Amino acid sequence: MVFAGAMVVAMVVDALSGWPSWLFARIGHPVTWLGRVIGAMDRGWNRASDPPALRRAAGIAGALLVIALSVVIGWAVQCLLPSGWVQVVIVGVLAWPLVALRSLHDHVAAVAKPLSAGDITGAREAVSRIVGRDPAVLDEAGIARAAIESLAENASDGIVAPVFWGALFGLPGILGYKAINTLDSMIGHRSERHEAFGWAAARIDDVANFIPARLTGFMFVLLTPHRSEALACMTRDARRHRSPNAGWPEAAMAGGLGVRLSGPRIYHGSVTDEPWLNEGARDPHAADIDEALTVYRRAMLLLAGLLAILAFA
Repeated sequence: MVFAGAMVVAMVVDALSGWPSWLFARIGHPVTWLGRVIGAMDRGWNRASDPPALRRAAGIAGALLVIALSVVIGWAVQCLLPSGWVQVVIVGVLAWPLVALRSLHDHVAAVAKPLSAGDITGAREAVSRIVGRDPAVLDEAGIARAAIESLAENASDGIVAPVFWGALFGLPGILGYKAINTLDSMIGHRSERHEAFGWAAARIDDVANFIPARLTGFMFVLLTPHRSEALACMTRDARRHRSPNAGWPEAAMAGGLGVRLSGPRIYHGSVTDEPWLNEGARDPHAADIDEALTVYRRAMLLLAGLLAILAFA
């Protein structure tokens, strides 16, 4: 893992500064740049008049094109850099915007603060920024559940997965992964418009997150207050989740905190009947979000420590 040290640099820089709002206002963010490319492809290639097979073929070609373009750009930039520790530091700084460590923490903490003060309206507004379910129908347990689930899932695909692929391959790895994850976020839905066109994006994302999701789950098991319960819940319930990957960190967090997660929720006025993770446990409340954030911070420190050991080995 030649670039493990670079990923430590990226994590440290992001933990200290995040992605500053003034910088976002001036140049946006690499993910928003990718989003524009994917959005243009979706508008131009995903035609409702085409048969499903043609739309699926167009989606496969489009996904592979976006991923290949991202990998080639990362490879070209990396080839221009000097070797040794100078390369490690520069790759880390360039990878920094692609590691959402600080942003995830702050967005979830922004839900816990008003919820702890009994401000349900403020907590609903805060949680609406990180989940797609209807916030108006969420009570305290629903808000806490949504925040904890978002923290667990995004710890995997927002930090662990990009860092994993970046440690293996440097800039091509982390840029390629972010392209995959952004494709899945934008077009990998089981909607009428994207059922065929986004099929490849969703499948590729499942493969890219297979190892990172399980790694995240096991880190949570090690660092939650109740390890045996976390491990039991993860091994029992992870496969019940609608996602082949998100269930691992979510189930580990549910068991470790002693709460139930997932379950039925409302999207755009429609009830989605999802199975419970850790069914039979109590509903979460505001204090459980703070406990989940503590587990998250410990997991990020553990990940950075493991990468540092690999870098100096």
